[in-house]
Amino acid sequence: MSMNRRSFIKLVGAGAGVMSWPSISSASDILPRTGRRVVVVGGGSGGAIVAKYLRIADPSIEVLLIESDKRYIACPLSNLVLAGVRTLEENTLTLDKMAAKHGVKLLYDTVTAVDAGAKKVICSAGAISYDKLVLSPGIDYRFEEIEGYNPATTPEIMPHAWKAGPQTLLLKRQLMDMMDGGVVVVTIPQAPFRCPPGPYERINMIALYLKRHKPKSKIIVWDANENIVAKAGLFRKGWTKYYGYDDKDSTKGMIAYHGNSKLTKVDAKAMAVDNGTELLKGDVINVIPPQRAGIIAQKASVVGPDKKWCSVDQVSFESTQVKDIHVIGDACFAGALPKSTYAANSEAKVCALNIAQTLNGKELIAPSHVNVCYSYITDKEAVSVSGIYIEKEGKTIAVPNAGGLSPDLNEIEASYARSWMQNVMSEMST
Repeated sequence: MSMNRRSFIKLVGAGAGVMSWPSISSASDILPRTGRRVVVVGGGSGGAIVAKYLRIADPSIEVLLIESDKRYIACPLSNLVLAGVRTLEENTLTLDKMAAKHGVKLLYDTVTAVDAGAKKVICSAGAISYDKLVLSPGIDYRFEEIEGYNPATTPEIMPHAWKAGPQTLLLKRQLMDMMDGGVVVVTIPQAPFRCPPGPYERINMIALYLKRHKPKSKIIVWDANENIVAKAGLFRKGWTKYYGYDDKDSTKGMIAYHGNSKLTKVDAKAMAVDNGTELLKGDVINVIPPQRAGIIAQKASVVGPDKKWCSVDQVSFESTQVKDIHVIGDACFAGALPKSTYAANSEAKVCALNIAQTLNGKELIAPSHVNVCYSYITDKEAVSVSGIYIEKEGKTIAVPNAGGLSPDLNEIEASYARSWMQNVMSEMST
């Protein structure tokens, strides 16, 4: 099969024939093979897209997508739930329609192990073989780096809400229950982490809620980074314009931001956090932990020596440590590309195309990526950052003078953000 980038793009939207799902009678069964098979683990913004576009690139390839949740909750714009201007239902989608339309075999299950030598994934349905395996496992947390943090109990007292869902609603409920004049503490880990602008957008949405309902309250931010990781000038402008912020005097205004303030210890019983030099108490404490690749990436031995992220070939997204396993999305290190939903979407399309090229004995095609990320300042205004990325000498780099920041806070960016989110969710689910 001959395939180039132009013909691949022309195929977008072309439906593949719907394939029937074989019955699994026991946990030890191996699914009967119909030919070359790619197994995809994780049905998020990377996994759903790579499964879909593999079938578009070459409908002769059998694609099996394994996802643990029948209703997937997307993370972008989920911070808006905290301010009461969006619901989690608006961020929820299902994969069944996409799978049926494009002939993706869909299994709702949890992969517990990967046998790379035998080229099999292990889940409760049994052992399933693959020719190529794509992992899109998202993130896991490095809880062990925070003294006093108990993964089983602390998130229910100091929610991280860094995976949209019940934790988001818990944090919202805590804000609603807090008295006017209370203190909200937000701790931000050292980069890299999922969605670089995400913590700062969260501060906006918490501030918006407090301004409307509990205006005597305060938000204290401990950021392990020296400065705001993304869109720093725009975020500070929004804080100053709408919520009260003084860069020189943290006692003024609603928001007090402290860089170079790494969380080292928590005391959930006392509702206190410690950065080694200061003990700070709060009425609501949002601890965003340091992060690493999702647990199945660790079990598949594709996480690097730092035990954090997965090193991949920047053209094919094949693991540099284990042959025939590809890693996309937040779990991988993709050079200058950030850990974002749209980056995962772009990586998935490149990965799908080059897996099809490989399975058909064709040369890999050098990738070009795009990323855009929107952040709300209020319920009506937003800002954005965008970039174009290419592979050069084995590294993914940002194209100079391509993309950039939105010029100011404005309502047009908020409108673009809503449309962008609708399109991203539609591409995953149809």
